[in-house]
This record gives sequence, structure tokens and C-alpha cells, in this order.
Amino acid sequence: MQIGLFGGTFNPIHRGHLWAASEVIKRFHLDQIFLIPVALPPHKTPGAVANADDRLEMIHLAIGNLPGLAVSDVELNRPGPSYTIDTVRHFKETLAEDSRIYLIMGLDAFLEIDTWKSYAELLEQIAFIVMARPNEDCRDADQGWKILEDYLKSTLSADYELLTERGCFASEGKQSIYIVDIDAIDNTTTTTFNNNIDGESFPIVSKRNDTSTSTIFNDTLLVTTDREQSLRMENIGDEYFEVQKSFCG
Repeated sequence: MQIGLFGGTFNPIHRGHLWAASEVIKRFHLDQIFLIPVALPPHKTPGAVANADDRLEMIHLAIGNLPGLAVSDVELNRPGPSYTIDTVRHFKETLAEDSRIYLIMGLDAFLEIDTWKSYAELLEQIAFIVMARPNEDCRDADQGWKILEDYLKSTLSADYELLTERGCFASEGKQSIYIVDIDAIDNTTTTTFNNNIDGESFPIVSKRNDTSTSTIFNDTLLVTTDREQSLRMENIGDEYFEVQKSFCG
């Protein structure tokens, strides 16, 4: 089994997250990606993050029956700040021994990994898939590779070298680090993506109405997380915001 771990606040989850995950599944032939919402991210203030149960419910609603995507609440059930090293240890202990596990993240997040708890152990324990957005994180694919290479050699280890035939960076005693370009999702991409999912549209996540209720809407369909009601809306209004088109958030 080839498994991906895609963590984040998902505050909120949106089409870009799902598009990126689907592209990684396709390009790396993964069997499954676990979307893992963090409970208390060490780098963010608690007030800036929506209620954990609301974010978890939004992810469940967002992925629906999309193939290859699952949700894990492992970090929500762990007390204290969420550290990636603890999550990686959990999956390595619970998945089959022959599972190949990848940690998935954006280039911007990876460029700060030297500030993470036990980052050296992370590099030894798990392979990375680093997602870069042309015209966002970098000018083009070549520049993305160059940014990653410079960071690896200057900050993590000068021993890292590019293995062109495998499409990754490698260093003795450490797991491989792959980089993949993910184009920002736009209207054309969204239409194509939607048509590939049995004709069903993706949900887009809106901002919360209040401190207790989060909502997901798909074009004009609004669904409350407590499932009390679903209603058609012709005009969303100003209290909701347009979802970001990036995949890191």
C-alpha cells in the first residue's frame, strides 16, 4: 500500500485542497491519502482556527465519496499541540509494515521544516511529497526545483543530491524528497474536475456564521455541519467569502 498523509488546519477545507490531493494520488499512484486536521497548531493562535469538530465535519462533507481520500482524527484526539512527528509515528505503528508512507505538504511549509519539532527524525522516517504552485511559490517548475535544492543543501544537509531518474532529492540515511507542480485551480480546471467525479460538483467551504456553526456550500447549496437543514440559496451574500484558489491553508 502507498499512503499519503496530508495535514493542515483545513480552516477551512476547499476545492484547492481536494484538487491537490487528487493530483498527488494520480501522479504517485497512491492507494489513499489521509486528510489530517490539526487540533492546536503550534504556529497559529487558537482564536484564528475554527472549532476542531466543525473542521472535521467539513472535511467529511467535502470529500464525500471521492475515491482515495479519507479523514483521520488522530491529531484531534491527542492532547496538546499537534506535532507531525507524533502523527508519523502513529501511522508507522498502525499501518501494515510494507506500507510506503509519504508526508504531503506545500513548498512554503517545507521551507520552514527546520523549525519543526524533531525535523531531523522526520527526514529519516518518512518520504516527502512537496507541492509547488507555479506563479505562486515559484515562477515555473525549474525554479521550484532550484528553490527546494538550495534550501535542502544550505539548511538541512549539503549531501542532498538530485536523482534525475527518480525525480527526487536524496541523502544517505534520509528518505527521498519529491517535488510536484500543482497548478492553481481555476474555473476551467474546476469544471473538468467536477465532470470527473460522476458529474457531481465539489463543495466549497464558506466562512463560519458564528462561533458554533460552520457551513459548506456547493454553488447555491448550503449545508450546515449539524445537518439541521439544507437550503437552496440564490444569493450567498456578504457574510460568506470566496474560497481561496491556493491549496495551502
